[in-house]
Amino acid sequence: MPATSAETPPAADLGIDHFWAVVPAGGAGTRLWPLSRSGAPKFLLDLTGQGRTLLQATVDRLTPLVGPRCLVVTGAVHADAVRAQLPEVASEQVVAEPSPRDSMAAIGLAAAMLERVDPEAVMGSFAADHVIGDRAAFAAVVEDAVAAAREGWLVTIGIEPNAPATGFGYIRAEATLPGLTALRVEEFVEKPSREVAETYLATGAYRWNAGMFVVRPGVLLDLLAEGDADFAAALRELAAQPERIEEVWPTLPKIAIDHAVAEPAAAAGRVACVPGGFAWDDVGDFASLGDLLDQLAADGATLRVLGDAASVRTHDASGLVVPAGGRTVAVVGLDDVVVVDTPDALLVTTRNRAQDVKTIVAALKEDGHDAIT
Repeated sequence: MPATSAETPPAADLGIDHFWAVVPAGGAGTRLWPLSRSGAPKFLLDLTGQGRTLLQATVDRLTPLVGPRCLVVTGAVHADAVRAQLPEVASEQVVAEPSPRDSMAAIGLAAAMLERVDPEAVMGSFAADHVIGDRAAFAAVVEDAVAAAREGWLVTIGIEPNAPATGFGYIRAEATLPGLTALRVEEFVEKPSREVAETYLATGAYRWNAGMFVVRPGVLLDLLAEGDADFAAALRELAAQPERIEEVWPTLPKIAIDHAVAEPAAAAGRVACVPGGFAWDDVGDFASLGDLLDQLAADGATLRVLGDAASVRTHDASGLVVPAGGRTVAVVGLDDVVVVDTPDALLVTTRNRAQDVKTIVAALKEDGHDAIT
């Protein structure tokens, strides 16, 4: 854990004054197994074929906004790999969690640290495993979010939906806030059915919840304290006494920031939303990965290869092939197939059943096959 007595980088550094990036880098990406594993989760992988991992690409787009002011919160088992991938981030700014406690603990600890380091700080939390296409549009939205956060709002960036997606939560926000490029959030809505999602899009008042939050650290912790004073106090105690991490961390509640803070704060009228019109993808499964690769290539091909295309042979086939096993992969006469070949595991499914891959991972763990998950 970084020392909380570190000095704030000077204002002359690149980026928005006193704006800090917090990058939660956790999760195993089980729906992308066997490519993503517990020991090498998706944020450490290059899933776009552009030579940068999802984590590296996240920091790349944040650096012009924050300069060196970046904290990455990740599991202790991944801390060394994160540091190796991000030499531009100071080693002490990679915060290692002893165990997974969900997003509130990770983001809350970063907030408590920043509250001590920089009294004027505004923090933005951006997941390490998302893909965003238009960096200029993203930067403009973040600047609007920072302006609203300086006024005391908990700000979320709501992605403008382009389809009635059922895999995302939604944010309902319509009323504009005077003097700000932001809307007042009325509620957060869980993943809907397709029919309900279609009605959401028709109203124009709903946006996808991408889990991106911009807020002053003290505001976030005070909102948390309203619902769980002990939780907020424990996070502030850890920021003051980082040597107690092994003792205190296992006692923290395991809860997402949406449930711990965002939903009750929205009900109290204290959450704002800045609409984000840029392309965004959380690369949640092989279907979305295939769609993403289609968008990046935009060449009309019906079969995508992530990796060594020379090792793949196809005839009358469409879908996605990931040849990572060091051997030739041949696909004949199959539509919308997903083939992921690795040295110790082979996955064959279809794009419309890609969500079900996580059930295989769960079964493997139940059977004691942890080594390949």
